[in-house]
Amino acid sequence: MGRLRSRIQNGGSGRLRRAGVVSRSPPRLGKPRQRSSERSRRDSACAAVAEGAVAVAVMEPAEPLNDLVSAEGRNRKAVLCQRCGSRVLQPGTALFSRRQLFLPSMRKKPALADGSNPDGDLLQEHWLVDDMFIFENVGFTKDVGNIKFLVCADCEIGPIGWHCLDDKNSFYVALERVSHE
Repeated sequence: MGRLRSRIQNGGSGRLRRAGVVSRSPPRLGKPRQRSSERSRRDSACAAVAEGAVAVAVMEPAEPLNDLVSAEGRNRKAVLCQRCGSRVLQPGTALFSRRQLFLPSMRKKPALADGSNPDGDLLQEHWLVDDMFIFENVGFTKDVGNIKFLVCADCEIGPIGWHCLDDKNSFYVALERVSHE
């Protein structure tokens, strides 16, 4: 009787749930959905936030791009926090990317998590990092909708960048929010 009750509770799959063992969910039926990364980024909920029509100032780059970007499109210099000088990225670890992203005004991490103040900047030039473990020193805010903002892990100033939870392999660091060495 105990086995039958377990099967009924598990949806009749025949897999028994024992202490410490979790049954796998049944496989999805039908074809998996194939989409390019560019299209999925554009169609995601984060795209509306990233490229939405917001009345903000568009920032200009502080340094000429040819001093910062190598021929391969990677960062020539180390990326540092503007406030404390903490190293965020080593040279050659990030790709240059042009994409319009809205970042709230820079402030301490606790003030970012509430997401109540919409003032900020529409930034276009970023370093794109595809693995969070490439960062030398970065922190993440709590989820703000479907987004986590990147902050300096030492002084917690930010946001210096942006990460959409829909796209696990894209971390953007705004060139205007960091300094270079």
